[in-house]
Amino acid sequence: MALYELAIFDPSDPVLNPMWRQGMYVMPFMARLGVTSSWNGWDLTGGVGSFDFDSLGFWGKALPYSTFEGVAAAHILFSGLMMLAAIWHWTYWDLELWEDSRTGEPALDLPRIFGIHLLLAGLACFGFGVSLSSVGMWVSDSYGLSGHVEKVAPVWGAAGFNPFNAGGIVANHIGAGLIGIIGGVFHITNRPGERLYRNLRMGSLEGVLASALAAVLFVSFVVSGTMWYGSATTPIELFGPTRYQWDSNYFKTEINRRVEAAMNDGASKAEAYAAIPEKLAFYDYVGNSPAKGGLFRAGALVNGDGVPTGWQGHVSFTDKEGNDLEVRRMPNFFENFPVVLEDKEGNVRADIPFRRAEAKYSFEQMGITATIYGGELNGQTFTDPVVVKRLARKAQLGESFKFDRDRYKSDGVFRSSPRAWFTYAHACFGLLYLFGHWWHAARTLYRDTFTGVDPDIGDQVQFGVFKKLGDESTRRVPGRA
Repeated sequence: MALYELAIFDPSDPVLNPMWRQGMYVMPFMARLGVTSSWNGWDLTGGVGSFDFDSLGFWGKALPYSTFEGVAAAHILFSGLMMLAAIWHWTYWDLELWEDSRTGEPALDLPRIFGIHLLLAGLACFGFGVSLSSVGMWVSDSYGLSGHVEKVAPVWGAAGFNPFNAGGIVANHIGAGLIGIIGGVFHITNRPGERLYRNLRMGSLEGVLASALAAVLFVSFVVSGTMWYGSATTPIELFGPTRYQWDSNYFKTEINRRVEAAMNDGASKAEAYAAIPEKLAFYDYVGNSPAKGGLFRAGALVNGDGVPTGWQGHVSFTDKEGNDLEVRRMPNFFENFPVVLEDKEGNVRADIPFRRAEAKYSFEQMGITATIYGGELNGQTFTDPVVVKRLARKAQLGESFKFDRDRYKSDGVFRSSPRAWFTYAHACFGLLYLFGHWWHAARTLYRDTFTGVDPDIGDQVQFGVFKKLGDESTRRVPGRA
């Protein structure tokens, strides 16, 4: 999957054509862990030609975390080793690793196996947390503008529980890893009491399956939530904005704050908008919302609206009385939305009417003009109602961008970002694991009920074995009446 994504990925414009716009699914996860470079000489943080593969040296090229291709090659290598291990264990399946101390017969010591797995999981968890503080992970600011790989120190205080605090991730994994290591050693070296062993069905392999499904379904729902609602583990630059950032005007509010601050410092309105980063303006576009495209339109975001070629600027509207107006923005789940212009108090001042004969607030009647600040059309004013209406329709979608639809043969229909697909897939996995947990847990807890009759009394109740049903003293002797 990684090699396929690398084959189709275009790294030329990390601002307007990032990986999440191109439908990359596994590359963002590798980048989140600090892998940002390619053998082809590009880097996510610097663009094409910013990475020199030869400068890594032998060990740099050999280490799997150096490049995307290195990670893919390492996974292929380790998957081959696991296949060989599977073949070996399939061949030598009757290994007597444990035996029952009472009978000397081979047996699975499930509590000890649980301890071994818990110990290994704790070591992996602890090692991951330590690597984040030594190798680093992807970190950025609140608005996804300064993303880069950085070593992160653990945060042990209350601030570590903030889902947007990367230091909490490090501390969480180090702490959870230590607990897992201690718990694993405990379960390896200690035996459960008989009552606890029986009540928790520790000798049931299906009970182990039910418990494992419970752990996995919990994780599935957690990662679905962190992806959909956003967290430090799902940076904007790697997975795109969340739907709530569009709903709450998150980026629009920041743009307005920066413009007001610049104007208070003496800059003109055009200069203030010209200073807005193009990346920030691009986030404030409804086509990037994961809730916009729906789940039944296959393909990447670029297959819908195309590849942005540049920010045209912020469109500002005024009426003939000089009131500054804003277009009411399109909500996430609408394909079409009425064009309505409001003043600062929220009063409707103009619209594009459905019935022209009854129009009271048409653009022509209200004398609406459009002025563009920042971007490619900075400083231009439009008075032609046809052009102004076109700009108003674009302003419904957020900041105005020009798109190239020929490159990917885009059809103009919005698509969903990988953030939505990941959330949907893992929510489905979680529900599947939940039903599986209920099923196998019920089979384990009510095994006697499901069995119906104790298998040890099969002969006793089988028709014809005894002259008197259930009376063992009346067993029929084969060959006699």
